[in-house]
Amino acid sequence: MSTDGNQTLTVGTATANPGEMIRGAIPAGDLAGGVKVEIPVVVINGAGAGPTFWVNAAIHGDEPEGPLACALAAKQIDATKLRGAVVLVPCVNPLAFSAAERGNPLDTFTYDMNRIYPGKPDGYFSDRVADAHWQAMKDVADLEISIHSGGAHSFLDKAIFVDERPESVELAKAMGEGWGCIMSNFTKAGSPMAAMNNAGKVGITVELGGRSYTSPGRFRYVGNELAKSILNICYHYDMLDGTATYPDDATKGQQEALLAPASGIFLPEPDVDFLTMMKKGDKIALIINIFGDVVGELRAPASGMFFGLRALPNVNQGDWCCFFNKVEGPRD
Repeated sequence: MSTDGNQTLTVGTATANPGEMIRGAIPAGDLAGGVKVEIPVVVINGAGAGPTFWVNAAIHGDEPEGPLACALAAKQIDATKLRGAVVLVPCVNPLAFSAAERGNPLDTFTYDMNRIYPGKPDGYFSDRVADAHWQAMKDVADLEISIHSGGAHSFLDKAIFVDERPESVELAKAMGEGWGCIMSNFTKAGSPMAAMNNAGKVGITVELGGRSYTSPGRFRYVGNELAKSILNICYHYDMLDGTATYPDDATKGQQEALLAPASGIFLPEPDVDFLTMMKKGDKIALIINIFGDVVGELRAPASGMFFGLRALPNVNQGDWCCFFNKVEGPRD
């Protein structure tokens, strides 16, 4: 919903006049103990006309990078100088985030909200929370990014999933310099990105961070990088004055999950690195058994790059080890 620079904007309990930043919440139900479940929201309503850019974070509760990015970005956006609006939802799944788990531990059947979104008003509890969020977002947002990371399981470097429409790729490139790993995802349901795209709008999924980047310095680095991208998107769409940057090495590709061919200890090669082009057959990692004997290896399945590695090195045969981007070629 593009704003005309002369109207209030309401999301949940937050109503912001032009030139205001207001905090509030999207009501999402009650628990048996009487605790109200609310989705926190920050509405930054610009003084000028422009699009509404919506940022979602922590739909997975073990991914705190997005909430940090929202907090950092909010401090850098001056509503009196903003054209359009920015809506920040730092925690889409508050029960999962409070438990530091991927999903709501109280909800067995719809544990992973990023697989059942936009939920339904009469479904399981996570369905209902997702539906409350969707009802608040669907008529307001023009552009949406969902921030993810490797969570408790792994580390994922800068990567983006798009539905390959030009407007989707444009939003991906607007994430800025360093975000050239752009892959296709045509999933029609299950995530905010899919719901936005089904509604004829634009949503993308971005990945950065995870378990091995939760030390203070690295965690701040990830939050700052994501906050920079939120600002960069505002520059690109002329919502704020500033010069946008873009990736100079953007590629088109497909994700493939590489699984452990044997049980043991996952040991990446010392000279391999994230987001670095490899040839088909290049060695990524060895699997050694408990005595140090090599029992398996992972090799690049195609020309491309890996963007995600597991954090815990102990693996059983068939466990996820690596996310690989099979690069099809450069993007224009």
